[in-house]
Amino acid sequence: MKLSGGVEWALHCCVVLTTATEPVPSVRLAELHDVSGSYLAKQLQALSRAGLVGSVQGKAGGYELTRAPERISVLDVVEAVDGSRPAFVCTEIRQRGPLATPPESCARPCAIARAMATADAAWRAALRDISIADLARGVDEDYGPTALAGIRTWLTGPGDGAGAPHDR
Repeated sequence: MKLSGGVEWALHCCVVLTTATEPVPSVRLAELHDVSGSYLAKQLQALSRAGLVGSVQGKAGGYELTRAPERISVLDVVEAVDGSRPAFVCTEIRQRGPLATPPESCARPCAIARAMATADAAWRAALRDISIADLARGVDEDYGPTALAGIRTWLTGPGDGAGAPHDR
């Protein structure tokens, strides 16, 4: 299963937004992640279309989560960015070629299609069971209990355009 890079950026943004006490401008999120603002804007728009983040207009505008991070799954973000189509689409190869199986004999999916559907369902179930809140807890477990607090502080500070955290 190959996911687009946009999924990673979208997940990072959602985790960061768990720390925000006010809407975060997309340019600030792009600066924090050192990624193109226009590229990140596409991911934020996908999240917005899916109802996972909301856009607040005005001087204090930006993006914020639309519901508690415990209620947003990793699968929600994956499907917002990459869509909900299954990874494998059966083209009924067994009905082709010189030894083709007649369509009327193909009452159920073949073993390959069944195996792939089972794997896809398991993958989706696993991602459905992980929330953005779980990922945020993982950040503090991986980087220490002040990691997200440091991000929150950085987000509320003035941007310096250099892409580096600062102590103003």
